[in-house]
Amino acid sequence: MGKRRGRTWGPLDKFFELFRRLPMKIRVGLGTVSAILLVAVLKYFDEDLDYFFIISESIHAIGILVLIYKLATQKTCSGLSLKTQEFTALFLAVRLNCNFYMDVDIHTILDSISLLSTLWVIYMIRYKLKDTYIEELDSLPRYFVLVEPVTSHYVFALGVARILGFGHWVLRVIETGGHMIWGTGFLWMPMMLLSELVQTFILFDFCYYYIKSTMAGQMLTIPSQVSIV
Repeated sequence: MGKRRGRTWGPLDKFFELFRRLPMKIRVGLGTVSAILLVAVLKYFDEDLDYFFIISESIHAIGILVLIYKLATQKTCSGLSLKTQEFTALFLAVRLNCNFYMDVDIHTILDSISLLSTLWVIYMIRYKLKDTYIEELDSLPRYFVLVEPVTSHYVFALGVARILGFGHWVLRVIETGGHMIWGTGFLWMPMMLLSELVQTFILFDFCYYYIKSTMAGQMLTIPSQVSIV
């Protein structure tokens, strides 16, 4: 395959073209190593681990705004789960309630934006957009699921936010020598970390297929059991 006509290939284009020619396992491995190095660099240059959580919350808010853009422009909620959005709203409401017991800061603002946006998404899905799924006609087995680009961007943003959030808590535990887990004398902290770990692994699986499809220049295709949107 040659170069496209009328297009000037710069160093960045050549780099991505060379990167796409690498085996998929090597590309995913390099991406994982790059993410780990990025976390290490951020930790080295900034001792305040709170920035990890702020970045995580910001990406979460951006992901929901991307979803709102889809609903407002395409007038469809295909590929989205109402129950997932309702659980997300419940999670954000609980976390926002915890924020009010502490100082009102950037966390409260970002969580408020995410919660209001999620409630708007729930309203649109439940009352404004029509459900076109007919279970009686869905008789064929689904081994793979095609995910729309905007929806995949939204879930990928949630995955990145969750990975960064989990990284924040891991660094907190390391920094306190494990005291953060058991030092409080309550089980809610270990249970919270366990739930973070489970959700991170679920979304990490989706992010793997997202990166794999993006690097191949294809529409996101995932096994049906990974469909969590």
